[in-house]
Amino acid sequence: MAAEGRDGQKASVDPKLLELLACPLTKGPLTWDAERGELISRVAKLAYPVRDGIPIMLPSEARTISAEDLLSPPRLSGPA
Repeated sequence: MAAEGRDGQKASVDPKLLELLACPLTKGPLTWDAERGELISRVAKLAYPVRDGIPIMLPSEARTISAEDLLSPPRLSGPA
């Protein structure tokens, strides 16, 4: 399931912005999951949503990642 913005376009994150962002809890790196439109913190086991191209870096808005999600390789991808 691909994440979509309000205009029906796939959500994406600017690669330069991704280089600057870090998990607010662990201060560790994030990876982009293009399929779900989320920024993944593997250390914190959280997936932060991206809405209309804006990363929502609030732990209260993040989805907890299951052990099954962590075992699968991250789906790294830049914007299309």
